[in-house]
Amino acid sequence: MKILYGVQATGNGHITRARVMASALANEGVEVDFLFSGREADKFFNMELFGDYQVRRGLTFSVANGGIDRWRTLTQNNLIQVIRDVRGIDLEQYDLIISDFEPITAWAAKLQKKPCIGIAHQYAFSYPIPGPGIGWMMMLMIRFFTPVQQGIGLHWHHFDGPILPPLIETQSYPTTQQAGMILVYLPFENREQIRQWLIPFNDYEFHVYCDVSTAEDEGHILWRPLSREGFRRAQASCDGVIANCGFGLASEVLQAGKKLLTKPLAGQPEQVSNAAVLEYLGLAEVFHRLEAEQFYRWAGQASPEPIVYPDVAATLARWIRGGCEQSATELARELWNAV
Repeated sequence: MKILYGVQATGNGHITRARVMASALANEGVEVDFLFSGREADKFFNMELFGDYQVRRGLTFSVANGGIDRWRTLTQNNLIQVIRDVRGIDLEQYDLIISDFEPITAWAAKLQKKPCIGIAHQYAFSYPIPGPGIGWMMMLMIRFFTPVQQGIGLHWHHFDGPILPPLIETQSYPTTQQAGMILVYLPFENREQIRQWLIPFNDYEFHVYCDVSTAEDEGHILWRPLSREGFRRAQASCDGVIANCGFGLASEVLQAGKKLLTKPLAGQPEQVSNAAVLEYLGLAEVFHRLEAEQFYRWAGQASPEPIVYPDVAATLARWIRGGCEQSATELARELWNAV
């Protein structure tokens, strides 16, 4: 069996899911080629696992000052190039196409009449989720963005729908708790804004992972270059995490039993929904501007109990290898019973 696996690379959560699925599919003896889009080729890091992967420009969003810049998003995406990329992919050698919310592979599969399934958090929004709704226009955009034949959605609760638990990487470092050490990952925020937020709290040590070339220590704020392994080590030993409302990272934090203070990316419906669900389930605190009262209240909380998620990737890999015959409802029931 040979698969082309398309991954939306705007955020690292999609890439992390692909890492887990790559190993699980390899264990099932499935041959996989990977295609990533939505990020410039020189912005990828720690990609050795994916072998000779492909990169396309794809579609992404532009961010300014912690929110979606709609004008730049509209003007900087090149639809003509996307169409060329879709038409330029030959899928003859593949038995199945998988899209983690990646449009080029999904559209190529539709045009070439190849079987295509989607595995991503976004497909959970096809079902009723607590909090602000995604809206019918956004749902149409999600379906148009990646026209898969079957979408497997992932979320922190099933909400009485065929939604699977998070598909995340098992922590490879021992989980400890270094008092006062806070891990910060706010890739959509201005660095100076992050600095201004963190400067007043000099009785804490902040490890901020961001787009810097080398490590820089600025008093109690430690700026660190993007590194998957470095980030995982910090995540395992920190006292808490401050991050945007991306699904993948929040899932890892919940599994590690770390407290989470999260900021939704303004104008991004998925992150706004994620923030509402985290609050609804009592799993995190949400902020829009970091204030002292909220920070100290959050930082003084005890660590939550870890949420032990089952091996969703292994189950999905077996399902894929077996021809995707079991229904999503049956998959969801089996996996949530193991949480």
